[in-house]
Amino acid sequence: MADRSNQLELLRCADIEVIGRMPWSSNATFLVELSCAASEARPRAIYKPLRGERPLWDFEPGLHRREVAAYHLSEAMGIDLVPPTIIRDGPLGEGSLQWFVEVDHSQHYFTIHETREDLHDALRAVAVYDAIANNTDRKSGHVLIDADDHIWGIDHGLCFASEFKLRTVVWEFGGEAIADDLVAKAEMIATRVPLAMCTLLADDEVEAMQERAQWIVDHPTYPVDTSGRRYPWPLV
Repeated sequence: MADRSNQLELLRCADIEVIGRMPWSSNATFLVELSCAASEARPRAIYKPLRGERPLWDFEPGLHRREVAAYHLSEAMGIDLVPPTIIRDGPLGEGSLQWFVEVDHSQHYFTIHETREDLHDALRAVAVYDAIANNTDRKSGHVLIDADDHIWGIDHGLCFASEFKLRTVVWEFGGEAIADDLVAKAEMIATRVPLAMCTLLADDEVEAMQERAQWIVDHPTYPVDTSGRRYPWPLV
């Protein structure tokens, strides 16, 4: 796989060719190929145009901006969870363009948690990330694993609301102490949000994100869903 800087450069500069629409997506989501004269490679990416978004009552139009903010949060925390993602003018106008990662699509959060105890720490990082991002839609199928056993998280358009509304399938670690290294990552966000994120989110959303990060610093324990209602649907 190309290194991170090359991935970002291709996302920014390569020509975009739509290959097809991704199934089962509530918003228009396209698989595309990237090509440029300097390389014979034709890597793939996921393109989510603004004009293909379904209107929502609780999120303003522009979910593609939240996809990009999610990438910047992953980078700021140093957990390499979200594939490189940028805003790009594509065949259907402005949208998010995310590097496509090759994964085993028979695997998802539930199967990984059940069969790969050695990857539980990576899943714990997902739980902390989602609490800070206020992810309202962490389905099991949004947690992926590649051939190198790296855990990836995708589909972050429904994150960063100022009102706390976490909905996730990742509750198995509830009540456990959060490891010091993850608390330190939360503290970085509580102290300073990268400018790249601030330009993509509303001021109150940035402030609420810092408050959630500070809550983790002050209460370093994985949350528990006492209501039984903080699950997305469908689960996978």
